[in-house]
Amino acid sequence: MVNIVGIRFRRAGKVYYFNPKNIDLKVGDHAIVETARGVEYGDVVLGPREIEESQVVQPLKDIIRKATPKDDEIDAANRIKEEEAKGICLEKITKHDLGMKLIDAEYTFDNAKVLFYFTADGRIDFRELVKDLASVFHTRIELRQIGARDETKIRGGIGVCGRALCCNTYLSEFKPVSIRMAKEQNLSLNPSKISGVCGRLMCCLANEEETYVELNTYLPNVGDKVKTPDGTFGEVGAVSVLRGLIRVIVEDKKGEKEIKTYHVSELEFKARRKKVKLTKEEIQELKELEEAPKLEND
Repeated sequence: MVNIVGIRFRRAGKVYYFNPKNIDLKVGDHAIVETARGVEYGDVVLGPREIEESQVVQPLKDIIRKATPKDDEIDAANRIKEEEAKGICLEKITKHDLGMKLIDAEYTFDNAKVLFYFTADGRIDFRELVKDLASVFHTRIELRQIGARDETKIRGGIGVCGRALCCNTYLSEFKPVSIRMAKEQNLSLNPSKISGVCGRLMCCLANEEETYVELNTYLPNVGDKVKTPDGTFGEVGAVSVLRGLIRVIVEDKKGEKEIKTYHVSELEFKARRKKVKLTKEEIQELKELEEAPKLEND
């Protein structure tokens, strides 16, 4: 077992483990730590606890100290400097006529490095821009290209549900999301219906995936033949997964078709669950929504 404390460096960012040593830390405190990027100021989101060594990426770095009021002032000052740095960087991007969109600027706690996050359609030759920025800030400059999901995670916004975006409020890492999840949940495969603010598949599609997969194992597929309570056979026209209601197309004695609704417990059918299949048109239309690059060292 290893004693650790969990530190987060940005809102809804990834939680990193550090060795608390003998420093008294609790959730809500701030701490100064050594990272691959340099000395950083972070929030304690997991108090000291023991976990399995297999869950820790070695070597486990030590907490330098609990943040002091002076450290808090430095961090607040850095937030102000970041806004100023964004303005300067925007001017330089315009000067060099680069096809890039600046998203955010970030100072390390010790001001040893300034990171600029940007998006672009392709590769950008920003070597001259870096030289120009270094002459202004007199410190190390790093430009990092990010994807559409990471841009939205940084900027934030309101989702179609009317609530703040999951990625910006609590989702520390992006979960794999696929069109198959939307198909499994009987959702419309219209891109405008299942894509988020970032233009990619909504992260919340993964939230209830396990539940739908489990429930679907006890339900027939659309198109399956089922036996109704009165002994007639019909074809499944629609399935309400959460309510367990099945719409069945049946024929009366006159050969006329009608739709009747039954609870799954009233029907007899062969218990099976075919893998959800996508048509070639669906795959082609929604291919670009499948995945987005992930932000390194979030």
